[in-house]
Amino acid sequence: MLNILRYPDSRLHTVAKPVQAVDDRIQELIGRMFATMYDASGIGLAATQVDVHERLVVIDVSETRDQPLVLINPEIEWASPETRKGEEGCLSVPGIYDGVERSVAVRVRALDGEGEARIIEAEGMLAVCIQHEMDHLMGKVFVEYLSPLKRNRIKNKLVKAQRDMERS
Repeated sequence: MLNILRYPDSRLHTVAKPVQAVDDRIQELIGRMFATMYDASGIGLAATQVDVHERLVVIDVSETRDQPLVLINPEIEWASPETRKGEEGCLSVPGIYDGVERSVAVRVRALDGEGEARIIEAEGMLAVCIQHEMDHLMGKVFVEYLSPLKRNRIKNKLVKAQRDMERS
């Protein structure tokens, strides 16, 4: 398993660089990221969250956990002007959920796990997950959409939880 960085770790704010080649190293990273995400009961994980600052995301929003999606060097080509506020959580911000406004549909151009170019059209939960994970690649964590007051409360709560964990 890979170690998932926790907010407010400054490394979460690193802007990821493009993946240069879909080689054995990236293939192995993809496998380890899926294993880590599934183990943590997540639906998405960006390489930034495991301290690898390359443009790579793994997602599986299926109930059965058998529809893995790999996005390498993803770019949003189109996002619907219609938005919806939905509750989001994050493996890097454990136990915290809050409302974030996102486009209800997106079209994304990316390479898949084999290095093949793909266009993915997504709506609903998948669209939200793609936008959330792509934010990580830009060094942005979902709590940054919240008010400064909420963000500070979350930061203080997580820092305290980390301290308490280290003491025990």
